[in-house]
Amino acid sequence: MLKTRLGELTLTNPVLSASGTFGSGWEGRGFSDLSRVGGLVSKTVTVKPRPGNPPPRIFETPAGMLNSIGLENRGADVFIPETLPKMKQLAGEHGRVIVNIGGESIDDFVELAERFTTAGVDALEVNLSCPNVQEGRLLFSTEPRMCERAVAAVKACTDVPVFAKLSPNVTDIVAIAKAAEQGGADGLTAINTLIGMAIDWRARRPVLGRGIGGLSGPAIRPVAVRMVYEICRNVKIPVIGVGGIASASDVLEFLCAGAAAVQVGTAQFADPALMVRLVAELETELAAIGATVEQLIGAALPATEASA
Repeated sequence: MLKTRLGELTLTNPVLSASGTFGSGWEGRGFSDLSRVGGLVSKTVTVKPRPGNPPPRIFETPAGMLNSIGLENRGADVFIPETLPKMKQLAGEHGRVIVNIGGESIDDFVELAERFTTAGVDALEVNLSCPNVQEGRLLFSTEPRMCERAVAAVKACTDVPVFAKLSPNVTDIVAIAKAAEQGGADGLTAINTLIGMAIDWRARRPVLGRGIGGLSGPAIRPVAVRMVYEICRNVKIPVIGVGGIASASDVLEFLCAGAAAVQVGTAQFADPALMVRLVAELETELAAIGATVEQLIGAALPATEASA
């Protein structure tokens, strides 16, 4: 009932963690059995350690949060021997382990892809779209040719599925999605955060240490659903939907828009056990209507496109 496919990658259910919001799963192991979700997606890993952006880094908004973490991590040299084995342990026999990789150059992406392929992961998610690094310049996710080149370079050096994570901070996300598909991406993750800002008017300065940050949570869900829908109408590769998911109803909405799986992020700050509960709620909801996940994928798309 819950099984879904992301190209060649089969998931026991469509619920995944969203990169950057759940560590690598180890931090949440005490709240629920994470082997029950479809898979775990790591926080972005870079070649070298990154200290991240100056504080404050997080600010709660009326319908979500702003973050400006800046891809803080200890680098691949630490992640591969120390963190990756823990992710595999938590995922269990059936859960998938997907590592999100980030770089400031194509060479960075290639090096990380080669190393993680050797280390043994189920898939790679290429973070082309973080708004909190490189002064907010989203080169690989706003320039179709650069997006295609980056994805093609990663695909050329790995034999595991590659998913390109796209930015909503573009005029035409379909053009970027098509470029990633042309570069050989096995699938897409949509969307990353929207660039936002909060100002402390009493102090007369931005709240976040870096000024701008990425907006996530329920506020962006309608934007994410719309973008997933548009992407699924125009590409043939599977899409992972992400943005403001907090209930089984939210998951099903993304599936109907065309997503084959979803990632749960910001809501887990309030409820670290949410992912596992969503799996159970999905089963209940689908049983009530006598449907499967695969039957709902793309159900809201025009008939000719949903069956393509």
